[in-house]
Amino acid sequence: MTARTECGCAEQRNLTRRRLLGRTAAAGAAGALAGLAGEGLATNLAFAAGSYTGDTLVVLSLRGGFDGLTAVAPIGDADYYRARPTIALPKSQVIAGDGMFGLHPALAPLLPMWQNGNLAAVHAVGQPNRTRSHFAAMEEMERAAAGTSLRTGWLDRMLGLTGATGPLGAVSMGSAMPARLLAGPAADVSMASVDGFMLAGESARRPMAAALRQLYQGAPDLLAAPAVAADSALTATAALRGTGYTPANGTVYPDTPLGAALRDIARLIKANVGLTAAAVDSGDWDMHEGLGTAVKGQRMYDNLHATATALAAFAADLGPAGLANVTLVTVSEFGRRVTENGSRGVDHGHGNAMLLLGGGVRGGRVYGPWPGLAPGALMDGDLAAVTDYRAVIGEVLQKRCGLGSLSEVFPSVAPSSFGLAAAR
Repeated sequence: MTARTECGCAEQRNLTRRRLLGRTAAAGAAGALAGLAGEGLATNLAFAAGSYTGDTLVVLSLRGGFDGLTAVAPIGDADYYRARPTIALPKSQVIAGDGMFGLHPALAPLLPMWQNGNLAAVHAVGQPNRTRSHFAAMEEMERAAAGTSLRTGWLDRMLGLTGATGPLGAVSMGSAMPARLLAGPAADVSMASVDGFMLAGESARRPMAAALRQLYQGAPDLLAAPAVAADSALTATAALRGTGYTPANGTVYPDTPLGAALRDIARLIKANVGLTAAAVDSGDWDMHEGLGTAVKGQRMYDNLHATATALAAFAADLGPAGLANVTLVTVSEFGRRVTENGSRGVDHGHGNAMLLLGGGVRGGRVYGPWPGLAPGALMDGDLAAVTDYRAVIGEVLQKRCGLGSLSEVFPSVAPSSFGLAAAR
């Protein structure tokens, strides 16, 4: 569980306790035990299954600046081909094209989902902060509260409204952990993997977890609650590790960090541990050079294919019944420039594309108004972001996750009305 602080003085006050916890934590559990005390941490935490009945929301962050203009190519816009004479996706190579847009052929593993209506895209999305700095853009994307003083992450705020209180109600999975998305008072766990989530040295002869419980017995809630939460999460994952895991339906996940993370998320979902939200990262999208053409062995092709293969495995493992209660959305800090550069890549831009996958997604199409790529339609050389990414997620939160007003999650942002998700 993490409850990160923004104040150095709070960090200083809790240094001794955190150092002790850090020494007892293995790499798999370090994220769960580091930074556990801080201003705003809930002091009365319960760890029942909770009453949440909405979808499990999976947020896949495509780090580095995903090039939505390649993944979901605007093949019906002549200016796309004028701006990218060597790397534009040829019309003859797209799959699932509708005349205006076409999916990159490397996304072929997801084609059945597109055709079955469980995969959709939204184009020309972005955030109010138009910075081209990775760090500033990622921070704002995860805070998602432009123009306010809010310091928490939007996924943390969403969790606070769902009533999710279980020890595994929210999980950040994999080696790359979102710094701000889950920042705040709601309970969450960061782990590299389910099987690796344990205390260093734990054994029958060295009962580290029991020592941790004894150490905090009788301590004030502010101090004890994080340790209790970590212990509860460790206990829950221990039961899973004891039974092992075999993906369903003959599914074989790719041997990639994303494949491993999605495999563990599917494992938690199917174990009915009360998972409300999960966050996972996929990097290496910062393609200033050598983005490549639409053939195997080219950088963008290989990245897209690896991502699509992992997502297809995730969906197959869950099966139709499991996917019916899951919605996955992709986000990225910004898109890429419309015009290719001299290195046959694209530099940092603005407008982008999002993908949505799930049983409640009304898929098989690209949503959102298209501003066009004519020079006069661009924003400083970038695709204009005419749809706020928060509005897209907001529609999912209301229709699939059972939230009412979104003012506490996304201040001053109304949900989109595209009809991209069916109401539960």
